[in-house]
Amino acid sequence: MLPFAYLNVKAIEDLLYEEAVTSADNISETIIKTTHYQMLENDRERVYQMMLEAGSQEDIEHIRMITKDGQIIFSTNVEEEGKNLDKNASACDMCHSASRPLEQASTMNRSRVFLNGEGEEVLGITKAIYNQKSCYTAPCHFHPADLNILGVLDTVVSLDRVREKTAEYTQRLIFLTLSMLFAIGASITLLIHHQVSRPIKKLLGHTRRVGELDLSARIEDTGKDEIGELARSFNDMTQKLDLSQQELEAWGHTLESKVEQRTREVELMQSQIIRAEKLASLGEIVAGIAHELNNPLTGILVLSSLIEKEGQLEGCHREDIQSIVRESQRCAKIVKGLLDFSRVSAPKMAPCDINQIIENTLTLIGSQSIFHNIVIKKNYDANLPLALADSNQLEQVFINIVLNSGQAIDGEGVIGITTKSVGGKIKISISDNGVGISEEHLGKIFDPFFTTKENKGTGLGLSVSYGIIENHGGSINVSSVRAEGTTFDIYIPAA
Repeated sequence: MLPFAYLNVKAIEDLLYEEAVTSADNISETIIKTTHYQMLENDRERVYQMMLEAGSQEDIEHIRMITKDGQIIFSTNVEEEGKNLDKNASACDMCHSASRPLEQASTMNRSRVFLNGEGEEVLGITKAIYNQKSCYTAPCHFHPADLNILGVLDTVVSLDRVREKTAEYTQRLIFLTLSMLFAIGASITLLIHHQVSRPIKKLLGHTRRVGELDLSARIEDTGKDEIGELARSFNDMTQKLDLSQQELEAWGHTLESKVEQRTREVELMQSQIIRAEKLASLGEIVAGIAHELNNPLTGILVLSSLIEKEGQLEGCHREDIQSIVRESQRCAKIVKGLLDFSRVSAPKMAPCDINQIIENTLTLIGSQSIFHNIVIKKNYDANLPLALADSNQLEQVFINIVLNSGQAIDGEGVIGITTKSVGGKIKISISDNGVGISEEHLGKIFDPFFTTKENKGTGLGLSVSYGIIENHGGSINVSSVRAEGTTFDIYIPAA
C-alpha cells in the first residue's frame, strides 16, 4: 500500500512538472509569434513592451531574450540587459554542453530546474528564435541566410503551483491510504476474531477439560474450515482416548489372570530353550545314538518289506506288516533328521536361497510361546543372489541366534532380520532390542560351554554356530549395547 502511494505521488509530481514545462513552452511560443511582425519592422520598443506585459503575468519570474553570441538584449529584470552569458550558463548549457551545439532539442531537454536568488526552485525553458525567410529578406534589417538561429527566448516560471498541487494531492492520498489501512485492519481484526479467536477459545476450553480427564468433552458447532477440521480431530481423539480408557479398565480387571497365563508361558518357553540348547550341545552323542538306532531300523525295514512282498500273509497279518514298514520308514526319516540337525560335519554345499532358509526357520520355531509378544520385522533383498551353502546347517545357525534374541527380549520387543548383498557376500543381520550383552562377556560368547544362563544352558549353541559359519568360509560378528540390544552380522559367500 505505502509503495503504491509513493509511486502514485511521484507520477503526479512528474505529470504536473510536464504540464508546467508545456505551459512555459507555450508562453515562449506565443511571445515569439506575437512579436514576429514587430521584429520584422524592427520595432524593438513595441517588442520589449509586449514582453514586459507577458512577464507581468502570475507565476512568470522573468523573460529575457539572448542573442546567438550570448548577449542579453532584453530582460524583464533590467539589471541583466547588456550582460554576456558564456556557454556554461544554465540557459545555454543544455544545448552547448556537447562538442557540437544542438540546433533542435526536445521540450524536456530545453527545460531546467534551478534555485532563484531567494533559494526557491523555479523552472526555466529556452526556445530558439530561428532565422526564417521573412527575417533575412526583411527591408528593415538583414540577417545572413545561412544563419539558422538568431537567438533564444529564455522564460523562467515559478514552481509554487506545482508544489502546492503536489502537496495537496499528497495529503489527500495519505488520508485515503490511512483510511483504507484502518478499514482493512479493522476488517481483518473482526474476521480473525470471528473465524480464529472464538474457535480457538473453544478448542482451549476443550483441551482443559480433557486435561482434567473429562473425556466426555466434545466441541459443538464445528465449521468447515481448517479450524473446524482441527476441532473434529480433537473430538475424534477424545473419543478414542475415552474408548482406550474403558479398554484399560477392562484389562485391569483381568490383569491377574493374564499375568498367571504369561508366567506359565514363560516357564514353558524356558524349558523349551533348555531342551533346544541341550540338543545343540549333544551333537556327537545324538549322532552316535542315531547311528546305533539306524542299523536295527534298517534290518526291520528290509525284512518287513520282504515279508510284505512274499504275498503269503492273511489279510490281518498283511496289514500289520504294512504298518511295521510304514512306521519303520517314519522312524528312519526321524533318525536321518536328527543326524542332519545335530552333526557339525563338512557342509554339503549347494546353491540355496537364504531368504527361504530364514522363512523355514521362523516357521519351525515361530509357534513357541517365547515369540507370542515379539514382532519379527523382515527386510529381505528381493534380488539377493544364491548362496553356496548347506541349508540344514544354516537353518541350525539361524535357530540358535533367533532363540537367543527371543530370550534376551524377555517379553514384548522386536527382532529385525535383514538380508543384502555386500561385495560378493551375503550379509544376514539379526538384531533385537533385548537386555544386551555386557562388554566383559562380549568376547567370550562363542567359546564352548560359555553361558550367562545359570543352570539353564549348555553354552554350545553359539559355539556350534560359529564353527558352521567358518566351515562355509564366512564370518560372524556381534555388537551389543547394554539395555539397548544385540546385533549378529553373518557373512556367507555368494554362489
